[in-house]
Amino acid sequence: NDCHDPPKYWTIHGLWPDRAEDCNRTWHFNVTEIKDLLSDMRHYWPDVLHSSLNRTQFWKHEWDKHGTCAASLEVLNSQKKYFGKALELYQHVDLNGCLLKAGIKPGSTYYKMTDIKEVLTRFYGVTPKIQCLPPEEGEEAQTIGQIEFCFTKELQLINCTVLKSESSPVQAHLKLGTEELSVCNDTLPAYYPSEVQ
Repeated sequence: NDCHDPPKYWTIHGLWPDRAEDCNRTWHFNVTEIKDLLSDMRHYWPDVLHSSLNRTQFWKHEWDKHGTCAASLEVLNSQKKYFGKALELYQHVDLNGCLLKAGIKPGSTYYKMTDIKEVLTRFYGVTPKIQCLPPEEGEEAQTIGQIEFCFTKELQLINCTVLKSESSPVQAHLKLGTEELSVCNDTLPAYYPSEVQ
């Protein structure tokens, strides 16, 4: 609700190790450790849900919950490495560029979920996990909300496997308003919004 000027491109939600949360509650987030990443962080990893003064609340949450666990890997074992590597992976994946090249643009058009999946799988050679908001009452289309890429511990792209439990919205990491994200339904048309209202 605080998002007055939403980005018109895909941003980062997080870099999450599997099956681990809040690994080291004593390792507190310190924004000065990532001061040379801040302009990229504000651009590619903005907090679109809270308009805190210093805009670091979201990064603190991601570090506390996921970064302290990811730090078991040497390549991610500091705040600077964790956030820096996430930014690097974001640039490497270049989701915005990939979808645009395929002619898939945000707007009022509906896309077939299978077409979007096919484009992403062909481009990356792996299957990402696409999450949607279910259709609102009286609507036929779901809304794409998040696209998750999976990596090995060596940070190579691999197929994301969707666990049975994840097709229910209760498992979703992110709530947009009162709606919850869940794995997209392949049979429903998908709306790729230029802005989430």
